[in-house]
Amino acid sequence: MAIYLLLSTLSGDGRRAIEEYPEKLKELNKEVEYMGVKIVAQYALLGQYDFVTIVEAPSNEKAAELAIHMSAGGLQSLTLPAIPLDKLIEQLQKKPPVF
Repeated sequence: MAIYLLLSTLSGDGRRAIEEYPEKLKELNKEVEYMGVKIVAQYALLGQYDFVTIVEAPSNEKAAELAIHMSAGGLQSLTLPAIPLDKLIEQLQKKPPVF
């Protein structure tokens, strides 16, 4: 499975919903896992984004579906695919084909 970082911000409605019922955050996590996406880590942030969530998803399509689902629930997200450092190094060490 591929790794993705989701940088999320709450909409105005989402912020009000979380203030009234903070456990909604845990309920959203259950929905994410029900979709077949594993939450690896999650943090609340200070600054431009409200949360960062690191997930494992089976495909880019599933990650896009997750982002759309989250936006319907009041979280706007920037979804970034993440490449493990060892895989990047392995790729960079491969010799390019000679033309």
